[in-house]
Amino acid sequence: MKTVIAALAALLIGFTGSALAVPGGKFFDPNTKQWVSYGPSHGGKSPIRRKMVSYDGPYEPGTIVVDTEERRLYHIQPGGKAMRYGVGVGREGFQWAGTHRITRKAEWPGWTPPPQMRARERAKGRILPAHMEGGPNNPLGARALYIGSTLYRIHGTNEPWTIGSAVSSGCIRLANEDIKHLYSNVSVGSRVVVKR
Repeated sequence: MKTVIAALAALLIGFTGSALAVPGGKFFDPNTKQWVSYGPSHGGKSPIRRKMVSYDGPYEPGTIVVDTEERRLYHIQPGGKAMRYGVGVGREGFQWAGTHRITRKAEWPGWTPPPQMRARERAKGRILPAHMEGGPNNPLGARALYIGSTLYRIHGTNEPWTIGSAVSSGCIRLANEDIKHLYSNVSVGSRVVVKR
């Protein structure tokens, strides 16, 4: 019996080790000026932990402030506090700034890449689907907050090791556990300020 259990355990470890492996390594966090490890040893979570911090800025409670240079999102709380999350932001040429409102919320959203993104990727030899149903393999991750009438969203990701990097086509991405946390504390109509 012990032999059978050991064989099953080895099979399971071998399967999960290869099937669930994700890239790993380190990146330099410009906010803390330290190298941060990411990847399998971090359980697929964000390499930048969310944290309640002091806040003395000009925005009122309930506002979402994205600082793209810091690569942090602040959800302003009452009493001079803010919940701070690590985010992935737009890469070179895809950065933007502005003030909008959350116009829609979705759990496990479907992804419809905009025509310009599909054309851009096709030119590189990569064919994107016209639509992808929501789920664990969807690039929008577990939740999405739609920003005004823009093409941009604050959303989860199936690549949590990219948090803290400039990697997207303009959307703001959080690890799935963080977007779930933010999603549960944000309402449609909440103000979003994206700063460069």
